Amino acid sequence: MLLIDCPYCGARPELEFVYGGQAHVARPRNPAECSDEQWADFLYWRDNSRGVHAERWRHTHGCGQFFNALRDTTNDHFLATYRVGEAAPALERVARPRT
Repeated sequence: MLLIDCPYCGARPELEFVYGGQAHVARPRNPAECSDEQWADFLYWRDNSRGVHAERWRHTHGCGQFFNALRDTTNDHFLATYRVGEAAPALERVARPRT
């Protein structure tokens, strides 16, 4: 079973968590001034890159808090987790797990 390190509670089984989408997506400051295309881009357009990806997760069956994680989509390894509002850790400082 995969363990995810909640920055509030520590390592817990993956079954306690729910994926919340891409992290660090800024909401438009004045949504009423956005064109339909700009609003659709905000709602639906997300990066889907292969490799390390910043994601938002929620510890639904624990503390209930949202947090961000750096996850490698090629092997499903979580490289780091951090609280919402904190900057993502530099990739050079994140220890990559052995495969």
